[in-house]
Amino acid sequence: MNFFRGVMGGQAAGPQPSGAETIQKLCDRVASSTLLEDRRDAVRALKSLSKKYRMEVGTQAMDHLINILQTDRSDSEILGYALDTLYNIICNDDEEEQDENAQKQADDLGVQFTDKFIEDPEHVTLLLTLLEEFDFHVRWPGVKLLTALLKNQGVQVQGIILVSPMGVSRLMDLLADSREVIRNDGLLLLQQLTKSNAAIQKIVAFENAFERLLDIITEEGSSDGGIVVEDCLLLLLNLLKNNSSNQNFFKEGSYIQRMKPWFEVGDDNSGWSAQKVTNLHLMLQLVRVMVSPVNSPGASASCQKSMYQCGLLQQLCTILMATGVPADILTETINTVSEVIRGSQVNQDYFASVNAPSNPPRPAIVVLLMSMVNERQPFVLRCAVLYCFQCFLYKNQKGQGEIVATLLPSTIDANSISAGQLLCGGLFSADSLSNWCAAVALAHALQDNLTQKEQLLRVQLATSLGKPPVSLLQQCTNILSQGSKVQTRVGLLMLLCTWISNCPIAVTHFLHNQENVPFLTAQISENLGEDERLVQGLCALLLGICIYYNDNSLENYTKEKLKQLIEKRIGKENFVEKLGFITKHELYSRAAQKPQPVFPSPEQMLFDHEFTKLVKELEGMITKAVHKSSEEEKKEEEVKKTLEQHDNIVTQYKELIREQDAQIQELKEQVSSMSSQNEQLQTTVTQQLSQIQQHKDQYNILKLKLGKENQSQSNSQGDASQVNGLQTEELTQLREEVEELRKQHTLLQTQLSDKDALISTLRSETSQTAEGSAASDSTELLKELEALRSQIQSQSAEINQMKTERQELLRRAEAASSDAVGGGDGSSDAAKMAELDSRLTAQMTETEKVKEEAKRLSESRAELEQQLASANSTAAILQTEKAKLQTEVQESKKEQDDLLMLLADQDQKINSLKQRLKALGETVDDEDDLDARDQTDDDDEEEEEEEDEDEE
Repeated sequence: MNFFRGVMGGQAAGPQPSGAETIQKLCDRVASSTLLEDRRDAVRALKSLSKKYRMEVGTQAMDHLINILQTDRSDSEILGYALDTLYNIICNDDEEEQDENAQKQADDLGVQFTDKFIEDPEHVTLLLTLLEEFDFHVRWPGVKLLTALLKNQGVQVQGIILVSPMGVSRLMDLLADSREVIRNDGLLLLQQLTKSNAAIQKIVAFENAFERLLDIITEEGSSDGGIVVEDCLLLLLNLLKNNSSNQNFFKEGSYIQRMKPWFEVGDDNSGWSAQKVTNLHLMLQLVRVMVSPVNSPGASASCQKSMYQCGLLQQLCTILMATGVPADILTETINTVSEVIRGSQVNQDYFASVNAPSNPPRPAIVVLLMSMVNERQPFVLRCAVLYCFQCFLYKNQKGQGEIVATLLPSTIDANSISAGQLLCGGLFSADSLSNWCAAVALAHALQDNLTQKEQLLRVQLATSLGKPPVSLLQQCTNILSQGSKVQTRVGLLMLLCTWISNCPIAVTHFLHNQENVPFLTAQISENLGEDERLVQGLCALLLGICIYYNDNSLENYTKEKLKQLIEKRIGKENFVEKLGFITKHELYSRAAQKPQPVFPSPEQMLFDHEFTKLVKELEGMITKAVHKSSEEEKKEEEVKKTLEQHDNIVTQYKELIREQDAQIQELKEQVSSMSSQNEQLQTTVTQQLSQIQQHKDQYNILKLKLGKENQSQSNSQGDASQVNGLQTEELTQLREEVEELRKQHTLLQTQLSDKDALISTLRSETSQTAEGSAASDSTELLKELEALRSQIQSQSAEINQMKTERQELLRRAEAASSDAVGGGDGSSDAAKMAELDSRLTAQMTETEKVKEEAKRLSESRAELEQQLASANSTAAILQTEKAKLQTEVQESKKEQDDLLMLLADQDQKINSLKQRLKALGETVDDEDDLDARDQTDDDDEEEEEEEDEDEE
């Protein structure tokens, strides 16, 4: 302990040891001491020296400190000292007051110690394990140490934590710690952990980070909260920026709706603390991350829809029109609203309906444009308004039409300020930045909208009193020729290029002014300074558009004459070189990166993002158009005509295919209807077959009856035999007709089955065959069905004829009997005739009886069929009951078998117990002995009864 007094206490006698020597002795004490208290005191001393002697402690004590973390896990105090010491030698935050070189050396030292610590990944895993300790003196320095490691070597430490089991989950538990210091430092740790690592960002998000962070923001007071809210928002930005998976998870979890209360700013906006401004600025950035133009269009559109539905857009517009809002918050709100409405028709329509709280109320667009063309407004605010106007018109033809309509003579209202008036005022003002912003804004009103390009040609401007009005197109070229500032000329040239591109009518109007083409050629051909090169390139682009979109309606300025003019005055190679100045400009690539106009100073505000797209599209086409000869152009026109013809042919074929599809659908419907008709015809044929069978049965009965009577009459009298002979011949004829009908019936059945097969074949082949074959097969089927109908009708007629012939046969028999009676003479003949008459009457009576019998039999047959049907249903019920009974019998058999098995087991157990009792010497009565004893007792009782009877 004297040693520690020398280190920690006052002056000791003799020379004082150096810092390195003291640290070496402390390290030896940590390594060699067996008592925990000695090691703890040594580590405490190292902690006190770690800031002053950072290099010495780091190089000599780091291994010993890590060993303490591994071996002395049971003592939280020594663990806390070790973690604090490691934090002091790795962290660079305490060196801020040093000069730049010293700070750089300190940073390098921290990185070196960090590399040494993470050489073994198990050290980081050990640190993650220590974070599970609830003790404040262990957990808090552990959090700070891991944060310092991530700051110095983020990528390497992220990789170790990512592969560590439950590594990220352990860190997420820090947000649930009830001690605010640990929770807040846990937020800083997660910020460092989630930087530029999409995999860790996803894991953190799916560990319910959004829910926890939003709860903390709400608990801390949202935008009125302190630094903790700022840390939560920074972590949310890390999780969502450029991470489509987390953005989708945030939207699907309905977390966008929870952002709306953040922007509920009260009427009293006088007190805006610096922290509130920072918090609200980060909240607006969070909204922008969800709808950024760099996101996929589908994801941004979905978030825009959610923001409108939950009222977030309306809340942002309220801040936009509120008074007393700080300038940087207002600027960021304008940028946020811009991206929320960009490309969303519903949101753009809502924004168009927003009015500023003024008297009289003015549209928000007009108020914003007034700020844009006002040179006293801050530069960043003017850029934000321009971006908002561009986003309002992006893919919004309705909005473009409304803006252009405010410039047309028929819609101008002298009593109010319109967007068109503000744009024209900015376009021709003395401020070059206003000129540029107004020109770009007006160009966006014409973007990809041929109708509005043509409508804008109607705009007339009154330049001065007493002079006729001038078109807007002419006024733009007049300002160009006056040699104004470069920024103004660049803005006007971008407007003109956008206006006349893909609009031959506008090209014609531009070329109609005889001064425009000479001015452009003069500008391109001159050798001007570096600043004028961009103007030359834009003039070349404008002249190239006049060539490419020229419809040759002006004789003096056809495509060929303009190319000849370029070749003579400028030279083709020189023209292409000047055209390439645009894309080679350093500000061109910066503007092409993202839609938002962000410029460090007003002088560098030269290119618009949408215009860079137009240049990229037109540069190659104009170069080819200038180099092409007249023959090549003719060939191209022929190719275009051929392609148009091909397109027309393809269109015709498409229409033909649509018609054929409709025909196929109709044929399918016809086939289905014919199939139903065929089924009905089959039912009709079945009914007729049953009727034929009934008539056959009746005919057979009558034939048998008449045959018997004919035999009896042939034996009694010759005249009667003649009558019977006549009937027999007719009956034979009837038999032959019936046989013929049978054959016809068989033939019809065969034909009917063939038709059924044909219909089924048609059904299977309808979806595969072509339209023509389907139509022909269906027509053939219709014809055959008609033939089948006619055959069935002829069969019905033949059946009716058979009935008629049967009645005729009866009538002839009756007539023959009457003739036989009238032909005799004398008394014997009279007697014979009387007898014959009586027999004939009896035969007729018998025939009537046979008919009645046939009728009765048919009725009884119907009754029997009903009884048979009921018997079938009863049999089905009985069959079901029988199946149930059989199932029950099977179950009862199984139960009996189980009982028998149980009884057998019990018998075996009883026998085994008896055997054991017998082996033990106990007397056991067997069942046989008991039965024999019972029998003997019964015999004795019987003998006693007999003796009693004898005595009586």
